[in-house]
Amino acid sequence: MKYSFIIPVYNRPNEVDELLESLCQQSFKDFEVVVVEDGSNVPCRDVTEKYTDQLRVRYFSKPNSGPGQTRNYGVDKAAGDYVVILDSDVVLPPSYLSQVDASLEAEPCDAFGGPDRAHKDFTPMQKAINYAMTSFFTTGGIRGGKKKMDKFYPRSFNMGVRREAYIALNGFSEMRFGEDIDFSTRIFEHGYRCRLIPEAWVWHKRRTDLKKFFKQVYNSGIARINLMKRHPGTLKLVHTLPAVFTLGCLLLVVLAAVAGVMGCPHWWVMLVPFVLFALIIFADASRREQSIGVGLRAVAAAYIQLWGYGLGFWQAWWRRCVLGQGEFDAFRKNFYK
Repeated sequence: MKYSFIIPVYNRPNEVDELLESLCQQSFKDFEVVVVEDGSNVPCRDVTEKYTDQLRVRYFSKPNSGPGQTRNYGVDKAAGDYVVILDSDVVLPPSYLSQVDASLEAEPCDAFGGPDRAHKDFTPMQKAINYAMTSFFTTGGIRGGKKKMDKFYPRSFNMGVRREAYIALNGFSEMRFGEDIDFSTRIFEHGYRCRLIPEAWVWHKRRTDLKKFFKQVYNSGIARINLMKRHPGTLKLVHTLPAVFTLGCLLLVVLAAVAGVMGCPHWWVMLVPFVLFALIIFADASRREQSIGVGLRAVAAAYIQLWGYGLGFWQAWWRRCVLGQGEFDAFRKNFYK
């Protein structure tokens, strides 16, 4: 068997249903599916069993240990030459695996990944959050365009690895957040070939509301400092931009408040950058999604994406780099519940 899809799940049976349905529609059929329940309170066993007549699908359940260890458990049960890691909140177009296979036949590699998109049927908030995570203006960067990239770091929502390489690297680490970047970094450190397959894209639902989105990006900011500690020299300027943005916003607010207290008639000038940034996001998101409603929501999502990441980054920097706390001791409450 050539491919094994590995799907870790935590309390998301409805998402698994949509994902398995999309796997049934794949034009390339040489694959199996391994679903691993990570200690869920709302299991998806019944959902998985619906597809046993249509897919080579196997279901496993284990105590909660986090996404990385759950993927490792699934890979241990897999039989494919390649393991394809998916998050439960993605949906695949019918051509996904055929595009992957054609690309690997033309140019073999040890690891690969693809981009994500927002489906036309996603809610306005889901589209706004997707915009915030992928837009140039929020440092979302290129998640799989056709531009040439010196290095592409696959993310766990859409990541494929040759099974032999996966095992040689001991799979994902025990990190709760940032574990996919840690794994991708180790892929490069050990000299494996890794590349982007632009045609192997997925629809990615991400978070459904701003509260959940803030928690996600806040933990991503924490993870960036933890990754720097694990892999010295990997922290780049682009990784610090949300943190710089957060400090800049705080400074402008303080200056505006001080100027107002001192009676300066033009104190409001300090707040102009906030308005300009909001207008840029609104215009670009509205144009891209052809929706003013999405544009308005994207303004809130963009600020949360930058502030959330920045706050997590600075808090992790203080605890890890200044106070010298360990990776798990510093944020045990965030990572383990």
